[in-house]
Amino acid sequence: MTSTPATPSPRHMPSAASSYSVPVPSHDDSTPLGAEAEQHVALAHRVSSTTRFEQPDHTRVFVVANQKGGVGKTTTTVNIAAALALKGLRVLVIDLDPQGNTSTALNIPHAEGTPGVYEAIVDGTDLDELVKPCPDIDGLTVLPASIDLAGAEIELVSLVARESRLDRALQVYLSDCAEAGDRIDYVLIDCPPSLGLLTVNAMVAGREVLIPIQCEYYALEGLGQLIRNIDMIRAHLNPKLDITTILLTMFDARTRLSAGVAHEVRTHFPDKVLATAIPRSVRTSEAPSYQQSVLTYDGTSSGALSYLEAAREITMAGRQEVGR
Repeated sequence: MTSTPATPSPRHMPSAASSYSVPVPSHDDSTPLGAEAEQHVALAHRVSSTTRFEQPDHTRVFVVANQKGGVGKTTTTVNIAAALALKGLRVLVIDLDPQGNTSTALNIPHAEGTPGVYEAIVDGTDLDELVKPCPDIDGLTVLPASIDLAGAEIELVSLVARESRLDRALQVYLSDCAEAGDRIDYVLIDCPPSLGLLTVNAMVAGREVLIPIQCEYYALEGLGQLIRNIDMIRAHLNPKLDITTILLTMFDARTRLSAGVAHEVRTHFPDKVLATAIPRSVRTSEAPSYQQSVLTYDGTSSGALSYLEAAREITMAGRQEVGR
């Protein structure tokens, strides 16, 4: 009896884009689903025509933050980083969340006792001893988080320069990379969903804040407090910190709620919201369980294309940004 060959896991499956072209179904763009399909085609054309993203003239350090949980913060960190690296840029991701979900999604080991960001900010270990390359994406490196980081908040209280320990370690690392001819183009710091010393360290180390906001009820809940906290850190610890980017996530073109929330956010922050909204996507939700970004899991999905376009917008906005 002939056995049926096992289906390979998504990690070992060839990219859809490299093995075959997906036929685009006909659609009526007067309906929400039709408009969504039309947007998918447009995004696919736009991002595929851009082979590489433009390199910034200085290292841009983003803090990905939102005190409200479940807004797509880690998903955004992982996929924006993946998009930038896949388009030829050098990217460092710093996982500051003790849960380590960003490390998991980028296939970086982070079991208890694994050296990572805890050793950097508590013990003062050099980052070049701790940063790990992402095995799936060239040019992407990760400073992982382990459960050891859960106790860092308490330990930092008694340390000298407790708010700026990450900044000091990061600046030494970035300088060393630049001197070696391997300058990092983008740093993305994924924060825990609370304003403790870990998040404060991220905001002292960062220069730009990227805020993901889900297109759902209570989307703006806590946003005012986050902005006040950023203003406080700017006033006392890091005057160069600025909210430059807001990304709408979990957008559902079929609902009035999503459209209403998107309109409200764009009205309040007209110069900071990216034109691209990240749609709800099954493939985006599945990817982390395979320790992948959605771009390596299914590069032709709506989520992958949207994150690529959002990353392109970020690089374009960088042309007007002032360096450190």
